[in-house]
Amino acid sequence: MQLPEATELIVVTPQRQLLREKVASVQLPGASGELGILPGHAPLITELGNGELSYKVSGGGEPVVLAVLSGFAEVLPDRVTVLAETAERPEEIDVDRAKEALARAEARLKSTDADVDWDRATVALQRALVRIKVGELRRRVHSHSSQ
Repeated sequence: MQLPEATELIVVTPQRQLLREKVASVQLPGASGELGILPGHAPLITELGNGELSYKVSGGGEPVVLAVLSGFAEVLPDRVTVLAETAERPEEIDVDRAKEALARAEARLKSTDADVDWDRATVALQRALVRIKVGELRRRVHSHSSQ
């Protein structure tokens, strides 16, 4: 059996389909760690964590990165479908707003208030950190390309 040269990557959220593209490889933020997916991968379904989804387009080039926050992925030999609660391209992320969210989450976690929802504050902290990291990738790429 010959393995496919590319796999179709589909990324959807409740609001939109963010991506549908033929790719050479995909790195997913699994709930228990990173998953590397190549064309012909064995079928599986996995829970996603908060992190960076990166992929390489068939034919080479630099990896493309998305911020992915929670969800599930279905992997088939010729397709990877990501059903994410939130998924954003670096250029869609307002880094300043994400930094404000990070400061709010950190303040909640440092609070001695008994009414603080620790789980919610922890998730907010993780989301803000992922959004900042991916959003700042765009700034670094643009600053290097303008030199």
